[in-house]
Amino acid sequence: MSINATFFAQVAVFFILVMFTMKFVWPPIAKALDERAQKIADGLAAADKAKAELTNANKRVEDELAKSRNETAGRLADAERRAQAIVEEAKGKATEEGNKIIAAAKVEAEQQTVKARETLREQVAALAVKGAEQILRKEVNAGVHADLLGRLKTEL
Repeated sequence: MSINATFFAQVAVFFILVMFTMKFVWPPIAKALDERAQKIADGLAAADKAKAELTNANKRVEDELAKSRNETAGRLADAERRAQAIVEEAKGKATEEGNKIIAAAKVEAEQQTVKARETLREQVAALAVKGAEQILRKEVNAGVHADLLGRLKTEL
């Protein structure tokens, strides 16, 4: 055999192999590559969609956090106002109670002063009678001189 015949035989076998490959081998490989490309494209689309959803979810979370912070700040402000009102009310009640106690103490002090004056008047009257007895060297009847003692009490 010559080189030409071998060459033509190899070319014929090569064409048969190419035809066989194009008819039976290449379509499943192309189909597998197309399916793989489609899966990759679907995955990228899903990833983009998930990324967009994540961005939206993060935005909603931030909005909810801001809303809850505002509500919390409002509740804290309300609690502080209520506490301040309670403190002011307690101060008012304490001041009122203190004024009542002071007024009661003043009344009691006035009563004790009046009582002490009465006691002092009686003691002074008794001392005056004793002094008069000493001066006159005779006993003065308290029942007879009650009017005199009464006037003396009022003068003192």
